[in-house]
Amino acid sequence: MTDKTDRNSGRLTREDWLEAAMAAIIAGGIDQVKVQVIARTLGVSRSSFYWFFKDRQDLLDQLLAHWRATNTAAIVERAERPAATPCRAVLHVFECWVREEYFKPRLDIAVRDWARKSEQARRAVDQADTERVSALTRMFERHGYPEPEAFIRARVLYFMQIGYYSLSVEEPMETRMGYVAYYLRVFTGLEPSEQEIADFRAFLQEGAASTALSS
Repeated sequence: MTDKTDRNSGRLTREDWLEAAMAAIIAGGIDQVKVQVIARTLGVSRSSFYWFFKDRQDLLDQLLAHWRATNTAAIVERAERPAATPCRAVLHVFECWVREEYFKPRLDIAVRDWARKSEQARRAVDQADTERVSALTRMFERHGYPEPEAFIRARVLYFMQIGYYSLSVEEPMETRMGYVAYYLRVFTGLEPSEQEIADFRAFLQEGAASTALSS
């Protein structure tokens, strides 16, 4: 965490606490998102928590806000990108599914588990699902799909991927890449071009190279 501390004071930042809270909810669920537990993980006294948050509820509120500003925003931004074809548009969304710096699946599942215990989290999840499906629906509509077909295609695309995460399906990336053209046919009803598949493969390779350099 030292690279993210306040350089002038040496104190941990708000982002450090949020990252630790995210790690805690992913590892052990919402019951592990406690001030004392996180302070112990960070190696600081719990009093430093109050530099950044009023109380635990404030931390939970900001954790949900951070989740919305990352995972939901990533899907919406890619669904709204200009694209020459429906297949290209869906491939933009696929970027979220293959690069965790854009969309954090384990955090998404952890927040959904939290929603089973908390009405606040339930409302946040319902709102996020609505925003995501609405963005995907608009994406299909821009490419000429009528209602309610655009809505149903959006739901199939989105619910399939969330189900993929919920079931903890694990496949080598090369296996998943081999299915891309078939997924595109199902989601769009169209045949993707070889160039579209090649561009997406290049995107994957770029991400792998970036990860290798940063590790």
